[in-house]
Amino acid sequence: MTPQPRPLEPAHGIEVSPLLTCLPEKRRLYGADTYYQESHEQLAALTDDVTGFAHRHALLLLKPDAVVSRRLDAAVLWLVQRDFRIVGAAVTRLTRTMIRSLWYFQWNLATPQRRRLAALFLEDADALVLVVRPGRPPDVPAPVELTRLKGPTDPEARRPGQLRHLLGRYSYLLNLVHTPDEPADVLRELAVHFDHATRERLFRSALAGEDRTTHALELADDLYAAAEPRELDFAPAAERLRDAVRLHPRVDADASPRILLERAWQYGIAVDPWDTVIVGSAVLPMRQPGRVPVLGGAGSEAWRRHLAALRATTT
Repeated sequence: MTPQPRPLEPAHGIEVSPLLTCLPEKRRLYGADTYYQESHEQLAALTDDVTGFAHRHALLLLKPDAVVSRRLDAAVLWLVQRDFRIVGAAVTRLTRTMIRSLWYFQWNLATPQRRRLAALFLEDADALVLVVRPGRPPDVPAPVELTRLKGPTDPEARRPGQLRHLLGRYSYLLNLVHTPDEPADVLRELAVHFDHATRERLFRSALAGEDRTTHALELADDLYAAAEPRELDFAPAAERLRDAVRLHPRVDADASPRILLERAWQYGIAVDPWDTVIVGSAVLPMRQPGRVPVLGGAGSEAWRRHLAALRATTT
């Protein structure tokens, strides 16, 4: 019998250029990802240079903790001082589904406590997404550079000059801002946040290079008006938690903040949601030990090596 050739594996999606991510696994997964497909296909109808767009533009998500702590204006000023032009701005609501979609390939690290806390504050207020472009192109893609300048998740690792250091070193969870790691993530996350019509406006505004700083500040004022201001410091929140559980007969009010919060959950004691998040994010485990994300990040040095390798293969 004549041997038959093996059938080709079915194509599950679209091709993702190696110029959009350092990670081969991300190319495979994003090519089959509905969010990435939607954004890529829509942008391709507006420009022949999808890759260039994703290299030149970054996103900054200012989360509900940035809204209630009134840090949106400070973030806008920080961008301007570092020569980032805001070329698009829109409000988003971080629902339970959206949270899981945004961090779908990293949320496997989250503890049950972290998921519970995130649900309390991320849906409490709307958030602001800014599309930004550096005035002078860096030697790595814009989202990689902005992620570097933003600073790490760990509050103890943040340094002066970084955005997260400026806005407040509260806790691992209360980090106020998020940025997509790579150009491919910029495209995917725009589709997670926004429907076709809103993405169209953002894409066209960014392609035209419009200055949307004033619009961003107007949206910030609207978000402030819709959400009560809150302090995010640990000590006052822990004291309010202690007051909330003090009269319960089965709770020792002198116990540690972690025990107090766990008892409040156990006995259904009403505690202010923001106080729960402030205390919980400081005393409860946030990461599952021994796990790694499905997709990790790719920093500036990794991207420099990646670009050098791509140039070497084309010369």
